[in-house]
Amino acid sequence: MLYELLNYKIAILAVWAALFFSIEVVAPKARSPFQGFARFKRWGRNFGLVGINFVISPLIVIPVTLWASEAGFNWRSEFGAAFWDQTWTILFDLLILDFFIYWWHRLNHVVPFLWRFHEVHHLDEFLDVTSATRFHFGEVILSALVRGGVILVMDIPLASVLIFETVVLVCSIFHHSNIRISDQVDRAISKIIVTPNWHWMHHHAMRADTDSHYGNLLTIWDRLFRSRAKNNRTVDMKMGVVGRKEKNFLQLIIRPIDAP
Repeated sequence: MLYELLNYKIAILAVWAALFFSIEVVAPKARSPFQGFARFKRWGRNFGLVGINFVISPLIVIPVTLWASEAGFNWRSEFGAAFWDQTWTILFDLLILDFFIYWWHRLNHVVPFLWRFHEVHHLDEFLDVTSATRFHFGEVILSALVRGGVILVMDIPLASVLIFETVVLVCSIFHHSNIRISDQVDRAISKIIVTPNWHWMHHHAMRADTDSHYGNLLTIWDRLFRSRAKNNRTVDMKMGVVGRKEKNFLQLIIRPIDAP
């Protein structure tokens, strides 16, 4: 069952990413500052990081997640199996995991040690589909370990975790993408889920905006915990980390242990 769910997840994400990549080419909202060979160099950096994480996933992420889901505290059984077999309980799991990711993401901006890993994601000076999973493998491992504790304590089944991962990555591809959506439509959608205009503010090269909009799936957490950006996205706003420039692939890999 595990491999079947993983295959479905990979297939869905591959089709979704290809669709949005195609839309970006035909109908981009912002003009990329990377043209010609520079664009392929940027894609190479991003795909390189994605490739490492693709290898790490079956070696570390999946085993940790599988162990945590199987070794759960099993407290749900105390309330009766029928109660937890209802479809709405999956929504409960998605809500719990999204709540966790909001705070974990926020912590990555507050704790200097964690930021050294997470900064790799923010150093990208433009956003598109390839930015959605551009993370340092160290952050991926740390996230898997901490999330494993949440899965263990909350007794979250593997199916819920895989569904959540698929939904979050689908949303991540969407809100990192450079597709042309009217501001009115974007604003309407962002009342519930994270949209491009909403998330691009998180990548604005202004620290006050970077330290806002931590939500990955739902925007309600930023509204509830007062981490909503005060500014609005403009098409030509500068992306990246204030005071820093993008690095080459090797520099990105060693960024967490590099000098400040």
